[in-house]
Amino acid sequence: MRRIYIRLRPKRYQCPHCHGNSTTTQRLSWYTPRSAYTRAYEEQILLSLVNSTVEDVSIKEDIGYEAIMGMIDRHICHTIDWHQFTRLDVIGLDEIALKKGHKNFVTIVTGRLEEETVILGVLKDRQKATVKAFLSEMPRHLCQTIRAVCSDMYEGFVNAAKEVFGKRVKIVIDRFHVAKLYRSRVDSLRKQELKRLKQTLSEEEYGQLKGAIWALRKKEEKLTDKDKDILACLFAYSPCLQTAYALCGALTSLFDRQISKRVGKRALKKWMKEVRESGLRCFDSFLSTLETWIDDIANYFIDRHTSGFVEGFNNKLKVIKRRCYGILNVTHLFQRIQLDLYGYALFVPKIIEL
Repeated sequence: MRRIYIRLRPKRYQCPHCHGNSTTTQRLSWYTPRSAYTRAYEEQILLSLVNSTVEDVSIKEDIGYEAIMGMIDRHICHTIDWHQFTRLDVIGLDEIALKKGHKNFVTIVTGRLEEETVILGVLKDRQKATVKAFLSEMPRHLCQTIRAVCSDMYEGFVNAAKEVFGKRVKIVIDRFHVAKLYRSRVDSLRKQELKRLKQTLSEEEYGQLKGAIWALRKKEEKLTDKDKDILACLFAYSPCLQTAYALCGALTSLFDRQISKRVGKRALKKWMKEVRESGLRCFDSFLSTLETWIDDIANYFIDRHTSGFVEGFNNKLKVIKRRCYGILNVTHLFQRIQLDLYGYALFVPKIIEL
């Protein structure tokens, strides 16, 4: 590969009619003033950055790290351009840690348009005031198109959305976050019971329970005959675990039903009553949570919105962070997300059909 240099002396003009005889310099479309590279080359570098890292491209192209960062700043927006949207059907709010284990959370705001997920913002923290300020700055005409906001049970997200959008927009607590809570209660009981059974049963009898962990976690329709035998043996030794397993399955089936919010809310209250009457204590903390959030959880039954699109998007973000060995700058993270999502559409040369 041979280096090519272009020596350019742009024309300068002086206006004889302006006060002070001000001057101006010619600008051409194929280069950026004060940049050492042509626009075409910069776009090629940005295309190479898609699904790669600044360091790797810097080594391959033999140009400086800061030079590539300058190209990103010149071509990739620091914030969302609201003019590209005519509507936003669903908003998703979630957080990720910039550095695992350090609790330096940032808020990821995503939008759902039919089958497409778009990034709307990366906020510096997950404080209610920060989220509320971002949502308040959204254009009014886009706010009018939002039908739901999907979130987990973090009060900062929920309260910020309620204060900005009011009752017009439904706040939907993600059903899979709810499922994670009640299933974890059954899992805790399973650990307690297996620990007790290991101490009371013979080694041969306890060996019959091998594989109980995975059998308990499977959906009922996916259980094999062997799984059913293991569960039957386990439930014979632990009736309370059988009751918890049945209640867990009943709640999952409830969320799978096509019912209205009113019917769903009533069914949730009935399930709570059954749990209290069963005498089980493993669901106590979950019942308290369900009672607090029942209205927002029941909003799921209206249009069956979930945070699935948010979680899927967050997995992409984690891949970007892992590939780049961490990105601690919020603005840079937003730019890299934009580049990875839309880089090919922006910088791949268009084929002109004759």
